[in-house]
Amino acid sequence: MSKLDKRDEVVKAALELIAEHGFHGAPMAMIANRAGVGAGTIYRYFENKEVLIAELYRDLEERLFPVILEKYDQEKPIREKFMHLGTALLRYFIENPLDFRYLEQFHNSPFGVEHRRDKILGEKEGCDIFRDLFEDGISQQVLKELPLVILFALAFGPILAVARDHILGFVTLDEGLIIATIEACWDGIRR
Repeated sequence: MSKLDKRDEVVKAALELIAEHGFHGAPMAMIANRAGVGAGTIYRYFENKEVLIAELYRDLEERLFPVILEKYDQEKPIREKFMHLGTALLRYFIENPLDFRYLEQFHNSPFGVEHRRDKILGEKEGCDIFRDLFEDGISQQVLKELPLVILFALAFGPILAVARDHILGFVTLDEGLIIATIEACWDGIRR
């Protein structure tokens, strides 16, 4: 197995185990065992578990953002841009349940709280498409003039809940329900 293959196996094992058991329920030894490598091998690629967690999140963002930005048109009206991003995000989550479960773990952990704070406050570089959309919507008086954190909660809280319920088998999301869900989220934030 090449070095890149070993790193990929470690990342895949970490994603699966953290999604299943949470950060504390997935010790490095368990990750190494699932990846089929020695425990010391992980430390060749990742200084510690915190670095592994952050790298895994970065890898997920690098997979997620190109998917949701595919065919995204900055020139469209705010509503159309929101509908595009919301439906693409929900589709991604239901098509990639392990990624979704990892992201939920991350965003509800101290790692994620710090990351979200930096993103919402504009102190972290990266894909700021959602924050930019909300700021544009407020300035154009298309969206309710609420703090960004509240707009994020109103827009994406329901998307996360519906994705979780789909993954758990409580609801089956077809294209019609996906669109209806995102339209309902839009109704929650539009003026």
